[in-house]
Amino acid sequence: MNIFLTGSTGFLGGKLIKNLLEHKDNEVYILVRNVEKAERLRDSFQAGEQKRIHIFQGDITSPDAGLNRDDLEWLTGKIDAVYHLAALVKFDLELRDELFAANYDGTRHILELAALLGVKKFYYVSTAYTVGKLTEGIEELYPTDGEFHNPYEESKVKSEHLVFSYRDKMDVSIFRPAIIVGDSKTGEADSQFTLYGFMRALGVFKRKAARRRGDERTYRLVAAKNGTSNLVPVDYVADILSLAPEKAQADTIYHITNPNPPENIELLEMLKDALQFDTLSVVENTGEYELDEEEVKLNRLIDVFKVYLAGALTFDDRNTQELIRGTGVAHLEMPKETVEMIIRTGCQADGKITV
Repeated sequence: MNIFLTGSTGFLGGKLIKNLLEHKDNEVYILVRNVEKAERLRDSFQAGEQKRIHIFQGDITSPDAGLNRDDLEWLTGKIDAVYHLAALVKFDLELRDELFAANYDGTRHILELAALLGVKKFYYVSTAYTVGKLTEGIEELYPTDGEFHNPYEESKVKSEHLVFSYRDKMDVSIFRPAIIVGDSKTGEADSQFTLYGFMRALGVFKRKAARRRGDERTYRLVAAKNGTSNLVPVDYVADILSLAPEKAQADTIYHITNPNPPENIELLEMLKDALQFDTLSVVENTGEYELDEEEVKLNRLIDVFKVYLAGALTFDDRNTQELIRGTGVAHLEMPKETVEMIIRTGCQADGKITV
């Protein structure tokens, strides 16, 4: 197949491209803003694979994804399937316009491009957290007027509806990963977002606190101890996505989630150990205590992540279980030791966290 990808130079993109190229007849066409970065990615592959990676400069926030007329003419009628991975992953309320420009308008531009090129299959990579403030995730569209924690979630819900509005023009499928973390075998990661952003925020606070005070003291972090953090390894996500051309059903949503996610108290203990932040403690929001000034700063620093520490979400992934049936991809089992390895590797790889 000839497969077109956005977001190919991101955390997940390289893993997915590697999987897609394992099928010797696949050619991969990637849309990028930064050609030099894309060339570095291509150079990381074997020589034979490099010849099957084709780079096109563009921008999802522009009509026709910023492709010039010659590129559009050349691609028309040649592309079998599109993976739309590119997205802005930020949770700040004041970034709503920027988030919608990237996530909603960007999706619209790629859908319009896919229709123009005559593409038959469209795979949209969304997020499991389109669930918003509901407590159970289902493999169906959520209402656009639901309750959301932040504009990121809202932008992705509305983008999902936009994708489904094109199902009369092409087969569309939606994949919803939860919190993507490092490789389950090596811990390797390349991300500044979600868990890694949380780790970085804790590491920054620890360093500043160490410079500010010479004595040991405890810092309280407010979280639901029995809430869960739904972590999924990047290789598991890529493995499921790479099944799409042969197995994904049209008008179907697939959760790529963890059936047994770690509880927050377990996860935070692992982070404490990896960061050597022994004076960090986790407390429930009981209203029976008052945080001091430095603890307020700590909790504000990670404020955008705290909604994902507040409850125990569950996700139905029966569509995904059916997708992987009879393939070499097993339903996710992620033991505590794997989570610890991923966190430890992430800290070791980032001097800003461990210094």
